[in-house]
Amino acid sequence: MAVTPSSVSAEPSDRLDLDPAFALHRGGKLEVRSTVPVRDAADLALAYTPGVARVCSAIAERPELADDYTWVPNVVAVVSDGTAVLGLGDIGPAAAMPVMEGKALLFKQFAGVDAVPICLDCTDVDALVQTVARLAPSFGGVNLEDISAPRCFEVEARLRELLDIPVFHDDQHGTAIVVLAALRNAARLTGRSLGELRAVVAGAGASGVAVSRMLLDAGIGDLAVADSAGLIHDGRDRLNPAKEALARDTNRAGLRGSTEDALAGADVFVGLSGSTVSEEAVASMAPGSIVFALSNPTPEIYPEIAARYARVVATGRSDFPNQINNVLAFPGVFRGAIDVRATAITENMKVAAAEALAGVVGDDLAADYVIPSPFDERVAPAVTAAVAAQARLDGVARR
Repeated sequence: MAVTPSSVSAEPSDRLDLDPAFALHRGGKLEVRSTVPVRDAADLALAYTPGVARVCSAIAERPELADDYTWVPNVVAVVSDGTAVLGLGDIGPAAAMPVMEGKALLFKQFAGVDAVPICLDCTDVDALVQTVARLAPSFGGVNLEDISAPRCFEVEARLRELLDIPVFHDDQHGTAIVVLAALRNAARLTGRSLGELRAVVAGAGASGVAVSRMLLDAGIGDLAVADSAGLIHDGRDRLNPAKEALARDTNRAGLRGSTEDALAGADVFVGLSGSTVSEEAVASMAPGSIVFALSNPTPEIYPEIAARYARVVATGRSDFPNQINNVLAFPGVFRGAIDVRATAITENMKVAAAEALAGVVGDDLAADYVIPSPFDERVAPAVTAAVAAQARLDGVARR
């Protein structure tokens, strides 16, 4: 059910505009502009009838011509059902639209990718998959956004099977790419490899599962994942399929108990749960520890406290150093995939994106600089080039 904050519901719209956030959003954040002029009858005859009929007939005979003579391959659908919006939860499709508009704005701003926000009034997995699949001929890629776990895993997997265009759930993979990039640099700063690190991930939703999977694939030494019921381990009951798989593949030490129990002696903490961890728990971590407290707007532990014990601290917020922000990944990932007309975004392409992102930091690596700023103009081109090159290596590029 959609939720409207009581503090806002009774306010007249002119009063709401006193808040700069409301003033900025009035009328929405997007518009559509044409790329060709229509100045006279001759222009009209080319842009629309009768000229357009010749183009339509050619595409009907040779569907691949749509890649050259429509905007389709260069446009991404940003799709949500409004069930897991930012830190607001299940607020419904109408209330999700400002976020999806914002996502489309970021696609354009950071990588020149056109994107269309689509908020669907359905939450059933079959309905979501069928709806997006039917919309797919109008788009060159699908960015799934703010769909609650564990449904999001099935929605993405089924769409990847059905469609021959990139399908990417940013809450999962965008987060994972940026976390891996930052962790590679943090490990380098502390003189260790990923294989020497024991990590604890708090949160087993979309981002927690994806981050855990990417860290495992990257060769993390050991990894324990906790949800609201405690550490996930082999033999724990009432686990959904994604968590059952984590129980098999993680926590080789067989730890039981809470997130804070697992942090004793751990090298890395990644918070993706909206919970809190105590100062004492962070103090119990190994020397040279790495703390990524990524819940927004309230980190699991504030950086000024974590920094008393950790060598590297990152958050999801822009007002602290080392912001783990998905905008560092998804624009370049889609730009690279679109440029080569990729049929999918492979695991290797995600790893390539993470390595390129980590490489932007280069020799400037420092405790307060393990990940570049979203406004660093080198980021999107580096990620784009790496993703495009890897798509060709993986055999999913069509040009």
